[in-house]
Amino acid sequence: MYYTHTEDFVKQLYTRIGINSHEALDYRIIAQALGIKLYLWPKRSMALFHNQLPYIMLYDQQNKEQQWQDFCHELCHVLLHTGHQGNMAPLFREYQENKANNFMYHACMPTFMLDALQIRDYMPITIRRLQQLFGVEYDFALKRITQYLMNQMLLNWNGRHTDAVKE
Repeated sequence: MYYTHTEDFVKQLYTRIGINSHEALDYRIIAQALGIKLYLWPKRSMALFHNQLPYIMLYDQQNKEQQWQDFCHELCHVLLHTGHQGNMAPLFREYQENKANNFMYHACMPTFMLDALQIRDYMPITIRRLQQLFGVEYDFALKRITQYLMNQMLLNWNGRHTDAVKE
């Protein structure tokens, strides 16, 4: 199985802290295991460092699915980014946000967990099942499983194409 850098990173991170199935995905447990201070507050979600300690602040008016999704976005900033975005060039800030959005999909619905479920379609019933299993919003689950299935299709096509060239 071939994984991207992000997929490998998420799998190694979760495995290291004992998260091996979708049932174990809980942002409070992840934050605690990684030493991240977690707070709910009345403003938009954000990540920050204070006295070299990481904090993730989640918007308290969101539903639990939105908080989980926001946590994974902010987790990327804590784990992989440095600097204050207000002091960055706009294109670099946009790059960090795009990277955090991509990470969010993989952290909320990790590829290695999707592999274990052997998903083959993105019918509404499948999307609703994934939405419930991973605690995300319907549109989020649809986008992630579409991404996942497209990647699987490309891997299968590339594998067959490579084999055909070798023969």
